[in-house]
Amino acid sequence: QVQLVESGGGLVQTGGSLRLSCAASGRFFSSINMGWFRQAPGKEREFVATITADGVTTAYGGSVKGRFAISRDNGKNTVYLQMNSLKPEDTAVYYCAASGGVFSTRRTAYNSWGQGTQVTVSS
Repeated sequence: QVQLVESGGGLVQTGGSLRLSCAASGRFFSSINMGWFRQAPGKEREFVATITADGVTTAYGGSVKGRFAISRDNGKNTVYLQMNSLKPEDTAVYYCAASGGVFSTRRTAYNSWGQGTQVTVSS
């Protein structure tokens, strides 16, 4: 398993942007598919975005498609989530996750999780 630490969350106004970062430990980061999920109060953890180990293929949840972009820098063991045109409904704790193998949008495919970073979008 890898250790994951998220950063970059905060308070932003509607329409603003934030970039989240997730720093990973371990030698095998470049071979691991990575993902971002989020969880709002009283709701289940929701898929946001995922990226293959080589960074070539991505997938997004329907509510963020066209506004968010996932990327990675394998040289820095870091995955990013660029969030643009933020809305109040994007308010949640955002989690970085490492897949156990497959490229997947399912939460159960991920076996390592960060502690989360809070994103709050004010109206």
